[in-house]
Amino acid sequence: MAFFSGHGVRQMRTGWADGPEFVTQCPIRPGGSYTYRFTVQGQEGTLWWHAHSSWLRATVYGALIIRPREGEPYPFPKPKHETPILLGEWWDANPIDVVRQATRTGGAPNVSDAYTINGQPGDLYKCSSKDTTIVPIHAGETNLLRVINAALNQPLFFTVANHKLTVVGADASYLKPFTTKVLILGPGQTTDVLITGDQPPSRYYMAARAYQSAQNAAFDNTTTTAILEYKSPNHHNKHSHHRAKGVKNKTKPIMPPLPAYNDTNAVTSFSKSFRSPRKVEVPTEIDQSLFFTVGLGIKKCPKNFGPKRCQGPINGTRFTASMNNVSFVLPNNVSILQAHHLGIPGVFTTDFPGKPPVKFDYTGNVSRSLWQPVPGTKAHKLKFGSRVQIVLQDTSIVTPENHPIHLHGYDFYIVAEGFGNFDPKKDTAKFNLVDPPLRNTVAVPVNGWAVIRFVADNPGAWLLHCHLDVHIGWGLATVLLVENGVGKLQSIEPPPVDLPLC
Repeated sequence: MAFFSGHGVRQMRTGWADGPEFVTQCPIRPGGSYTYRFTVQGQEGTLWWHAHSSWLRATVYGALIIRPREGEPYPFPKPKHETPILLGEWWDANPIDVVRQATRTGGAPNVSDAYTINGQPGDLYKCSSKDTTIVPIHAGETNLLRVINAALNQPLFFTVANHKLTVVGADASYLKPFTTKVLILGPGQTTDVLITGDQPPSRYYMAARAYQSAQNAAFDNTTTTAILEYKSPNHHNKHSHHRAKGVKNKTKPIMPPLPAYNDTNAVTSFSKSFRSPRKVEVPTEIDQSLFFTVGLGIKKCPKNFGPKRCQGPINGTRFTASMNNVSFVLPNNVSILQAHHLGIPGVFTTDFPGKPPVKFDYTGNVSRSLWQPVPGTKAHKLKFGSRVQIVLQDTSIVTPENHPIHLHGYDFYIVAEGFGNFDPKKDTAKFNLVDPPLRNTVAVPVNGWAVIRFVADNPGAWLLHCHLDVHIGWGLATVLLVENGVGKLQSIEPPPVDLPLC
């Protein structure tokens, strides 16, 4: 079973083409097919697509590039060349077996064995120096790199030796350009950068490795590389994966420094640099103000489970995760959108709480009585056209962590982020309501919070989830159910005839 999610596509009224299994459709059966039909409107830049079932997206993903309309320019000097840079994560095993084993034991899944750039781990790994990805550049030219973090479970730092990167877009929205040495991308995020061939012609490593914010949690600490290779002007090489003449291939590439694995300061200063290119229309009056805690949890092992199936963080427990103390459980015989559209009862409830059921010191020493969430298939209803604010608050249950939270069907403004517990009295003063960035995935800071705003103008059932796949499997998700408005243009389209059957 597999299928496609166009990550970040607005899917206006076409929620049937959104992709997550049992949320907007049933999985496509082996040998079956389903045609995704949707219109991309108002979005330019880099998105991507991936499978949205179990851990299939470990290997099933690709870039989805939206260029300006013909005859319309980029809002920056036109780059000479464009190169998608897909950062992936690789297991020396079947990833589905890895997740199955974790489901059996209740513990954390094995960490990956490598990261990849455009499918290749690079020559710092034992096995792969022959096939390192080569990205060509000519002296003096400016190129566009479209960087996508398609890794399953790891935010990644990315840098290029001796070169500056000018960030011009993210998640298919343009940004006020700023220059940086290092990018940080959570899984699901994309970043467009300009790079200029202004260094002595040679070979320079592009490198990516983990940003690890969860203390004492195992992670893959390897480094993936590609090579930025200067070409002599007379040799025009279209295909970056062929070795081209130019700089002699014997030259050992220059290695860039990378931030420490736990360098949260680098992450914070990077995310604080994001601004929309000009003043934007952020909702200022709010109709629905929501507060969602996000984080890990534990569940007690059922009595009939032996110790092998109870390898959670504390003896006799299994890992889980939740939002507002609800650990999300997917339906298994009909999708939430189908049940909503056709009025099928008993599939989900609409009582997902708009705020935590219990107020506590979210980032402090949390009482063990609050570590065990309640499983449920609960959605939260939003009226069509309502102006929504969501505070996403990390918790220190088990361990605090930087969580990349992705909302399907929408772009949203990130109006503020900070550390500690969100305090509406103090923190509202920090809101940027002038030029905040527009994104589809927000990295909620470790032991901190982020505030997003959007207008609920797209009817349907939209998954809001952590893009660390291990966490969505444990229940770090909910569904925002946006009701139809008035008339056809404010209502979801009828389901397509080839929608997969369960």
